[in-house]
Amino acid sequence: MATVAGTLELLAREHPVSFEADGQVEIAGTVVTTQMRAPEIDRLVPAVARHPAVREVMRERQRALGAEGDVVIEGRDIGSVVAPAAEVKVFLVADEAERARRRSHDRPGVEAAELAADLRARDERDAVNTQAASDAVVLDTTGLGVDEVVARIEELVSGRRG
Repeated sequence: MATVAGTLELLAREHPVSFEADGQVEIAGTVVTTQMRAPEIDRLVPAVARHPAVREVMRERQRALGAEGDVVIEGRDIGSVVAPAAEVKVFLVADEAERARRRSHDRPGVEAAELAADLRARDERDAVNTQAASDAVVLDTTGLGVDEVVARIEELVSGRRG
């Protein structure tokens, strides 16, 4: 009889994630770009990700992407676990109110207080996996727009590459 973890691992292995040139994200040929940010998905991610076999599948995929070079990989343990030898590591932080405000743009109709509570709960669940790598640059993005954050990261990359 298959275990939940075994079934989840099989699903992860058999349903690859791909990133299309137009910015779309697909899983096994289905576009999931918008759906992957839905509140119900956010709430389920920790339950699925806590299974070591699923985490290993995702780490393998992230490492394969990183090996292609010139990529940006986002996640709470990328610099410390997934890609410890990455050329540039940036650990983004922002205060809770700012994070909830940003998330509200992805989730119209969801109250800011609910989003803040969801973020707090996820932070608590993921605390063990959420540490900046010792050689990461910690960048506080509170009050910065996307273009400003990108510009600062580009400066870091340019500086590291000489």
